Amino acid sequence: MPEIVIENVSKTFETKDGQVQALKNVSLEIESGDIYGIIGMSGAGKSTLVRCINYLEVPTEGRVLINDKALGDFSEKELREQRQEIGMIFQNFNLLMQKNVLENVCFPLYIQRKSKAEAKERAMELLEIVGLEGRSKTYPAQLSGGQKQRVAIARALASKPKILLCDEATSALDPQTTSSILELLKTINEKFHITIVIITHQMSVVKEICSHVAILKEGEVVETGTIDEIFENPQTEEAKRLLQGIGGE
Repeated sequence: MPEIVIENVSKTFETKDGQVQALKNVSLEIESGDIYGIIGMSGAGKSTLVRCINYLEVPTEGRVLINDKALGDFSEKELREQRQEIGMIFQNFNLLMQKNVLENVCFPLYIQRKSKAEAKERAMELLEIVGLEGRSKTYPAQLSGGQKQRVAIARALASKPKILLCDEATSALDPQTTSSILELLKTINEKFHITIVIITHQMSVVKEICSHVAILKEGEVVETGTIDEIFENPQTEEAKRLLQGIGGE
């Protein structure tokens, strides 16, 4: 049984210029323990889709199911509890600049009312996993982009999520740093059996880490398949266009 089922999801936003349909009847299934890529050009609806997976955006139509439970049926309290099982990392890191590395990783644990001692013990374990055990008292402004993303990954793992959503998590990084972050995500996937969903516009990222991929164009899924299927025999013009750009990334 798939861990994540996106079932006929559409999302429409009301703007001053009228309605914008960001997603159109999107359906996907993501298996437990998979590293699943969702790729498309800017404006394809990728970020809206990932925000629908944890119901930060409520679909206008359709359903999102996690382990066969529809998020739309949850109360606010149940949704908050579900979101603790869904970690998220972003392109711009979203760190607390006035807090040091350790306190950034502790932050979600404090929200869960963990004791300071318990939170700090868990945070130090995670900083070791992401290779930053010696930087616990450092502030974000003193870190490189790759180090900031490692802090963000540690923070996302603090509440022991079953799913990790990565929204353009490597877009602000140089190719070498991107590779090291993807290697870290791969290790986390294998070590903790966390399902990872990667939102990206870079085919090279998908090729390096994902087992399956969905291609979005103008809010619609135009092609899905395994990495081998998409790379060896793309069926759509959008897939071919994205593949053409891989050499220049």
